[in-house]
Amino acid sequence: MDANPQQMVAADFDELESGASLGVQQGGSQGSPPAAEKPPLSLLPLHHVPVRVQALLGRAQLTIDQLLELAVGSVVELDRRAGEPVDLLVNGRLIARGELVLVDGQLGVTLTELLTA
Repeated sequence: MDANPQQMVAADFDELESGASLGVQQGGSQGSPPAAEKPPLSLLPLHHVPVRVQALLGRAQLTIDQLLELAVGSVVELDRRAGEPVDLLVNGRLIARGELVLVDGQLGVTLTELLTA
């Protein structure tokens, strides 16, 4: 098969989001149970699939000239105000919002809102 494995995983994940079954059966029965008796969908096969997680603080648009003028200590003004929620994206899709936190010298995000489709 010539398909890229990452594309295959993405396609499979999109099918999961739309409610499709992975074909993973719990218990020993073979075959597909009737619609009313389908076991809960197991995401276990996806637990080790890497995803890109991004915390978006804000955006700025600069010209190349402005970009080249940046130096240590320069301030880049973002399109958000201090205290506004940070967007949390997984593979480019907005899934949650939160607040920036500092834990043991590490910057992190505390989730305050989970977004649904």
